[in-house]
Amino acid sequence: MKEQQRTESLLGGYRVLDLADEKGLYCGKLLADLGADVIKVEKPGGDPCRNIGPFYHDIPEREKSLYWFHFNTSKRSITLDIEKRDGREIFKKLAAQADFVVESFPPGHLDELGLGYAALEKINPRIIVVSISPFGQTGPYRDYKASDIVAMAMGGYMNICGDPDRPPVRVTPAQSYMNAGAQAALGAMTALWQRATTGEGQHVDVSMQECISNVLDTSQQAWDLQQLIYRRMGGARMVGPLPYWVPYPCKDGYFACYQPEDFESMIAWGTELGFDPEKDPEAKALIDKAREILKQSEETGFPAVLLFDKETFIKLLQTRRSFMGSLTKKELMEGARERHFGWGPVNTAKDIVESEQLKAREYFVKVEHPELEDTLTYPGAPAKLSETPWRIRRRPPLIGEHNEEVYERELGLPREELILLKQAGVI
Repeated sequence: MKEQQRTESLLGGYRVLDLADEKGLYCGKLLADLGADVIKVEKPGGDPCRNIGPFYHDIPEREKSLYWFHFNTSKRSITLDIEKRDGREIFKKLAAQADFVVESFPPGHLDELGLGYAALEKINPRIIVVSISPFGQTGPYRDYKASDIVAMAMGGYMNICGDPDRPPVRVTPAQSYMNAGAQAALGAMTALWQRATTGEGQHVDVSMQECISNVLDTSQQAWDLQQLIYRRMGGARMVGPLPYWVPYPCKDGYFACYQPEDFESMIAWGTELGFDPEKDPEAKALIDKAREILKQSEETGFPAVLLFDKETFIKLLQTRRSFMGSLTKKELMEGARERHFGWGPVNTAKDIVESEQLKAREYFVKVEHPELEDTLTYPGAPAKLSETPWRIRRRPPLIGEHNEEVYERELGLPREELILLKQAGVI
């Protein structure tokens, strides 16, 4: 690896062959934006993921998938059919020069083609093969197929999502795919670190079910130690035996306020806004009762809610719902910040893109798409590295955009041979 490449990016000089579908696209994106030369290997005609919407200006074309745009920044693209014998031979030549292969085929499929880890390590002992599948390369579910929603369900995530009086729900974005991609990238980096010591690659086996099971907070420990199954709570969280509601409707959306706040500060805030408990006997009685209960505790805020009876607790929350409904997200944010409350707005995608904080950190990135005659805004770095910055080095590739570059210039295949391979549907 050239020293210049070392300093310009974290993974400059390393090459990745990306064979993955939705289950692993994010892994390749993370490695590519960190500087690796990620070559997306697509079937002739284009990867099926290019058909996933939404689309640029709602035009359903393979070269205009915003889904594809997001998950394939900084990558190059070649077309290659590894199901064909000539395609497999070309892939072996590419693997001989690569550091990583990221794949999401059913377990054993690459082995059947003679392209599994056992075969590739003979060609290149330093190769690191990252395999992402629904349930891993072993076990009784090894050959089961699963989409994102199935892995979310079988990993335990869906059981804790939704309202308590309704069936489980999924989170809209594909959490199984995203978690698997991120943890696959972590596994790849761990294997790379080990290779620096031993000089040998290894097989990284990633299960979507296991990745989801790793992000369930303490629900598994709760069952193991207490035989307690966490209930779906919707927008609430349990404070002892009482459900503490978190998101409240406000004038222009919703606001979250799980972090306990100081009771007297809340009353003072309401007074500033014109609330006079002396004119509302029911409210005054509630406030007096709460103050009396709080005297029994050294706590001044809602950590003392365990002292409240359920009726008083619910009435206090109802009062807060009315209070928050009278203000905008901006007004609530400013008031909460002044009083050191751990509150925050429930941001929409519009709010995120227009966020002053994210703009100040230069989070969003403008990427030119010459073929569209447009510049698009992309989410930025998941982590800022001071010495080897993350960056989007090129817009997502067109179908087979780098065939000539990779096959002719880097592999040294004659142009005449490439023409024949194209005619045969190999590339």
